[in-house]
Amino acid sequence: MSWICSIETTNDLTTNILTTNNIYAILDIETTGGKYNEEGITEIAIYKFDGHQVVDQFISLVNPERDIQPFVVNLTGINNNMLRNAPKFYEVAKRIVEITEDCILVAHNAQFDYRILGTEFRRLGFEFIRPSLCTVELAKDLIPDQPSYSLGKLVRSLGIPVTDRHRASGDALATVKLFKMLLDKDTSKSIIQQSIRLNAKHQLEPRHLDILEELPSVTGVYYIHNANGDIVYIGKSNNIKKRVNQHFTNTNQKSKKIQAQVSSVTYEATGSELVALLKESEEIKRIKPIFNRAMRRTVFTHALYGFFDDKGYINLKIDVADLRKNPITTFTNRESGKSFVNKVIEEYRLCQKLAGLYKTKTSCFNYDLKTCDGACIGKEPVESYNKRVEALILKNSYRNKNMVIIDRGRDIDERSAILIENGMFRGLGFFNLNYQITNIEVLESIITPMQNNRDTQHIIQSYLRKNKQVKQIYFD
Repeated sequence: MSWICSIETTNDLTTNILTTNNIYAILDIETTGGKYNEEGITEIAIYKFDGHQVVDQFISLVNPERDIQPFVVNLTGINNNMLRNAPKFYEVAKRIVEITEDCILVAHNAQFDYRILGTEFRRLGFEFIRPSLCTVELAKDLIPDQPSYSLGKLVRSLGIPVTDRHRASGDALATVKLFKMLLDKDTSKSIIQQSIRLNAKHQLEPRHLDILEELPSVTGVYYIHNANGDIVYIGKSNNIKKRVNQHFTNTNQKSKKIQAQVSSVTYEATGSELVALLKESEEIKRIKPIFNRAMRRTVFTHALYGFFDDKGYINLKIDVADLRKNPITTFTNRESGKSFVNKVIEEYRLCQKLAGLYKTKTSCFNYDLKTCDGACIGKEPVESYNKRVEALILKNSYRNKNMVIIDRGRDIDERSAILIENGMFRGLGFFNLNYQITNIEVLESIITPMQNNRDTQHIIQSYLRKNKQVKQIYFD
């Protein structure tokens, strides 16, 4: 395997890369999950990008020669049978070297992908060295104040299409489109250049490795403690081990402070992301950890309101969230609210004008396209139009409702239950699938009471909007 010598990139070569027109190798890697530095690659996608277009690509499943963790199978759809006849890493290593040579590696959370590649090459006895860029860090600099910088949520909020989410090719291609947008936004042509790292970003300290060793790759809430046992930070994640690893490897000011103080990390598995979000919100309010204080001032900023106009039609309006008003549902920003209204206009055949998205004294644009029945000009009867708006409100608000939301549990034979009574969040609990929830008394016996507030309302409504498959049971 003499070809591997080309991996050894010198500092002079790296300097040359940075002073000429940059070529980028934009990649995404899927892994088996498991213990830190023991993961194997299951799929890799690399798009060679010259700043304008993709000029080469490499996509392949990889036989990791170890079992895939069940949660990864559920997330990616990649299973052990699919990889039985796939090439092993040493069989694709030469192609990876060739397509990334003289390139800057670009990835969403580049530290993770760079570390995984470096680990695989070290197993072959060689060092893999490339300059790198992280689109998470670049997006925070160039597109500030986004509600989330996870790849899926970020590209969705920016209107970037993504297919095959959680597969290497789909995520890498979405990163290409995101990076192209970041290049356009870097008008000074200096931010991206200054962000290039010439080597691995951060090496974990032994004590951090010991902490990670004890953490699972499950959904739940985690608590970071200092040497006195005090909780200094609370977070939630669909993969606790991966998220804590990010705290330990990020270089922003908050992460550096956490790294300096962390002595241990405890966690509570929830199975359900909704349960994790609700527990995180309540625990932060109760404990007030020092590194959560700079957290978002409120989870949401805008809300959808309904009101009657002088003709009796129910109008909709996206506005700044107001504690004195009773919203239909809430949003993290105005744009996500507008996106929601655009979707329900189509789904419920509503009028753009009455939904607050088309200002006119006459008919709306959709009326001319025959997708609005004329409520904007008083042509459609008030009763028939309002009936559809009321159906929208009923579906997207749990105001005055008695219901229980059934979601995933911590084990395969367990489910979580979130109780809403008279439109108020009462608490949550877990039950075995063999345990029948037949009435409200039985349900209340398994529920741990929790606080109802505007944040819990937003968390629940937002989750139900995004996860339409979640089971909801209504009762008298």
